[in-house]
Amino acid sequence: MTTPAAGHDVADLQARVAEVLALARRLGASQAEASASFGTGLSVTVRMRSVETLEYQRDQGIGVTLYFGQRKGSASTSDLRPAAIEESVRKAASLARYAAEDACAGLAEPERLAREIPDLDLWHPWSLDADAAIDLAMRCEAAALDHDPRITNSEGAAVGSHDGARAYGNSHGFLAGYRETSHSLSCAVLASQGQQMERDFEFTAARDPVELAAARVVGREAASRALARLGAVKLDTRNAPVLYPARLARGLVGHLVGALSGAALYRRASFLLDSLGTRVLAPHLSIDERPHLPRGLASAPFDDEGVATVDRRLVDAGVIQGYVLGSYSARKLGMASTGNAGGTHNLLVSSSAGAPTFDELLAELGTGFLVTELMGSGVNPVTGDYSRGATGFWVEGGVIRFPVSEVTIAGNLRDMYRDIVAVGGDVDVRGGIRSGSILVREMTIAGS
Repeated sequence: MTTPAAGHDVADLQARVAEVLALARRLGASQAEASASFGTGLSVTVRMRSVETLEYQRDQGIGVTLYFGQRKGSASTSDLRPAAIEESVRKAASLARYAAEDACAGLAEPERLAREIPDLDLWHPWSLDADAAIDLAMRCEAAALDHDPRITNSEGAAVGSHDGARAYGNSHGFLAGYRETSHSLSCAVLASQGQQMERDFEFTAARDPVELAAARVVGREAASRALARLGAVKLDTRNAPVLYPARLARGLVGHLVGALSGAALYRRASFLLDSLGTRVLAPHLSIDERPHLPRGLASAPFDDEGVATVDRRLVDAGVIQGYVLGSYSARKLGMASTGNAGGTHNLLVSSSAGAPTFDELLAELGTGFLVTELMGSGVNPVTGDYSRGATGFWVEGGVIRFPVSEVTIAGNLRDMYRDIVAVGGDVDVRGGIRSGSILVREMTIAGS
């Protein structure tokens, strides 16, 4: 895959942003900001040993926001030619003149903007052409299909690679940018036995392609997961401990992040209203934000408003230490931005009670449910009520006994967070939330 074309590197994007800011000043805007991006991507999907899709993407764009006092107008374009950019700036200015005043509108405070832009080692281009991508996906799927004769069908193996650059600037004098890459390989297959069919998947993702798992490893793991689910049965309704493996644990933590986000809080649509300084999680749990991890999938030197990203502790010994705020939501709450316009940056979940292995967590689970897949979106962000369709395995005496399907696991997130017994040392780094497996003391498992 080619790297960003000449004329579309960080310096060029910064020049386009500077043009926007200069025009905004001439038009009389009291404040202005702009972000520009350019990226190329290659993706391929193969299914049943044949190429199903092959796509090359080339995306570019610039977004403009102008303020006239407390009135705001925004416009965007995918055309980076000067005339198109000028038209967008003028359109944003005209929209702002008709907008209602909003006391919380405006740029981030100048003192919070990033003044040093660390190199986070986020750019690792992959010289992957279409033939090589197809071969990689083919080898991945073949490893799954050839693993066992009970692997009878496939949803496909996919390879994706993205190479991009972005820049952001505003009228406070901030102007910076960086390049980044992301690469992935995944496989999903179906196993069959008699009339029963089960599906599962595996994936790998990294900034640097050399850190991706081997194609055969991904394929075989997808097959093994699907095979393990054959013979699944239903359970009677009961209460029992539930173990979330690391690949699902990040979703459990994600619900916490959503409840602590500024938009949910100022709209009073969160079950964690006024939770600052209160214990929400079990006392042995802490969550740290580490935005500057080299090659981290959620690493960033600054947020979407140019605010410096910094290390901080979001949860300390179960107690909420801060919210997740951009400038607008911070003003609505009478607080300050936390550098999270656009989201969080590498959350690390840890426990002062140790980091047991997965087998040790199974032993601590004793008799209960190991969930391996969740379905549906049954989470109420206002009340914290949680109800998700699930499949997994029933565990007795710390040993997996048989697969389970067509059950629902339910509880309330407030209780679930307080009832987290342990967090494993098997940390999954394939996302912006890094957590080991999470053991919850008790949930309702609704079956037949």
